[in-house]
Amino acid sequence: MAGLTTGGPNVDVSLLYDINGLARHAPAAVDRAVGLVGSYGIPLALVLLFLWCWHGTRRQDEATAAESFAALVWAPLAAALVLLVNVPLRAFVARPRPFVTHGGLDVLAPYSGPGDFSFVSGHAGLAMALGVGLFIAHRKLGLIGIGLALAEGLCRVYLGVHYPTDVIGGFALGTAVVLLLAPLAMALLTPVVRAVARSPRAGRLVRAKRRALARPVDLAQPPAPHESDLAA
Repeated sequence: MAGLTTGGPNVDVSLLYDINGLARHAPAAVDRAVGLVGSYGIPLALVLLFLWCWHGTRRQDEATAAESFAALVWAPLAAALVLLVNVPLRAFVARPRPFVTHGGLDVLAPYSGPGDFSFVSGHAGLAMALGVGLFIAHRKLGLIGIGLALAEGLCRVYLGVHYPTDVIGGFALGTAVVLLLAPLAMALLTPVVRAVARSPRAGRLVRAKRRALARPVDLAQPPAPHESDLAA
């Protein structure tokens, strides 16, 4: 399976050199910015999207909120499962990092060492799992999350630590885990979320506190007489 990598010029390697080659012409500050965005900025943005979606979900009706909140719970669980599946997958494929096989690349991100294989990209798989999971809960925010996942994959190639096909494989793995297991996950998580919503204390995680609305006064109807007036 290691032969997945190597060989002469091909589209995968050509795209790798084209995207990573942008770093040669970019200022060092841009390279550092891409590294920071890929390592911290995009994950932080995904977390903020989840918090925003959770904030809006708590104000939905109980039936809709339960399903949306279950999807929000499933997304990070699926992302963790992607990382877990990726461990034996990387060892099985055993694809070396691109800079091990191909020279002339600017490596702008740290890596663990010779045993740290390339296929599939864990960053891309994690980001896409979160984006697709968010899409199940909220379509518009999910599209933003998927866009951030695509940007994460581009960053990994720009930094010289992954082939484009590593990133595509990560996208495929993240999407497959979320969507294929979503029916089972939602069937298990939705009743749990509904039970939590009925709890007096933990229910605040799922539903917002309802404010008591003031009863409108009917100006056309005269006020009810006081008891002292009736006695008189």
